Amino acid sequence: MNELHPEQKKAFQAMTPGQKLQLLSDLYNSAQKLKAAGLRKQHPDWSEEQIQKKVREIFLYART
Repeated sequence: MNELHPEQKKAFQAMTPGQKLQLLSDLYNSAQKLKAAGLRKQHPDWSEEQIQKKVREIFLYART
């Protein structure tokens, strides 16, 4: 990852651990919603249950 802008670094340093955890949770949830939207577009015939199962599978086995 690239270096943070000084203002971003300052903002993160000012956050409490709880705020950082909430931010992480929000980003994770947003990523799951985005992946689900992509799967719906790719597989319009899939049920919502199939979409959610695939999202869980993708995130379970994701590598960085």
